[in-house]
Amino acid sequence: MLDLASLDFAVLLTSHGIIALLTLTALEIVLGIDNIIFISIISNSLSVPAEQRKARQMGLALAMITRVLLLLSLSWVMSLDKPFITVLEHPFSGRDMVLLIGGLFLLYKATVEIRAKVQGHDEEHSKGKKKKLRTLGGVIVQIILIDIVFSLDSVITAVGMSNEIVIMILAVMIAVGVMMLAAGAISSFVEKHATVKMLALAFLVMIGMALVTEGMGEHINKNYIYFAMGFSVMVEMLNLRMMRNRILKDTEGN
Repeated sequence: MLDLASLDFAVLLTSHGIIALLTLTALEIVLGIDNIIFISIISNSLSVPAEQRKARQMGLALAMITRVLLLLSLSWVMSLDKPFITVLEHPFSGRDMVLLIGGLFLLYKATVEIRAKVQGHDEEHSKGKKKKLRTLGGVIVQIILIDIVFSLDSVITAVGMSNEIVIMILAVMIAVGVMMLAAGAISSFVEKHATVKMLALAFLVMIGMALVTEGMGEHINKNYIYFAMGFSVMVEMLNLRMMRNRILKDTEGN
């Protein structure tokens, strides 16, 4: 574990340090989008709005704590790239195993949610029959599990972008703060529009597949994923606007 007393805060007063901080913060926010989508969907499964907010805030706070702890344990994080186990002559590192398990978990959760939507019922109800309600504790546990996966990817990116621990930690804290402010609005928007929620679930399937693929040793350029997500969101926004205009015209016609 890194000694906190050895951190150099003077770098934050240099132009290089400020530029690095702004760049890394922006990158961390982009990398945190998939985390926000997952937290929004899983927290909306709670029946009480106050618990939904609590789950989102606790989930993002835990994400920040996990990232900071990983940054303070850089030597251990970097060792995760070393071969950990060999299966059918293919070596898997600790990072590969985390990405593989996390990707499979995301695929499972997204598939279950999509199935519930396609069948025309929420997870709490199935044709009028009451199902077991999710608890705040259960939701938090799931958020913690996926936070570990997203945090590992985020920290490794931060290490590749900067050599200063102070900049990395501050960038993570600012990024999570921004995500906390945006999470509520994103969560409400996703829950309000059924097609947007289905699109978000499709994103989770795509992200899960990307994590599994990377866990198997095949690198995927994240820019392709972000471009696909951005393009899909633009198309969905056009669809929402078209439906809203159609409703307004029908209302005026009546």
